[in-house]
Amino acid sequence: MVSETRSRTMRAVKGKNTSPELKLRRLLHHQRYRFRLHRRDLPGNPDIVFPSRKKVIFVHGCFWHGHGCKRGARVPKSNTAYWLQKIEKNRARDLVSQTRLEELGWEALVIWECELKDETQALEKASAFLDDGY
Repeated sequence: MVSETRSRTMRAVKGKNTSPELKLRRLLHHQRYRFRLHRRDLPGNPDIVFPSRKKVIFVHGCFWHGHGCKRGARVPKSNTAYWLQKIEKNRARDLVSQTRLEELGWEALVIWECELKDETQALEKASAFLDDGY
């Protein structure tokens, strides 16, 4: 029963076109940045890709990728070992993807879900990365 519940729960988690991702895409589009989405031929399948600049942006959920903020540091009350192991695997996978992107000559930026609460600051961070080389 537990695995069946977990399966249903995990199916409900979206891997792309999440609310934070849509919010950042809207902000970037309003600033006239043009981009591609979810390039599966690049390591980590980046959320937002700027091919001419060789730059990518990942929009990470704080809980799922183990961010240090309040939401990301939250420890699940049930099935704790499973979730902590899963989050650690996500973090390791993220590091490998970003390293492989760098080896291919791409630059990567992570925008955290919690950073999108302040849209102005998130947009400034993304613009600095895209325009000045970060």
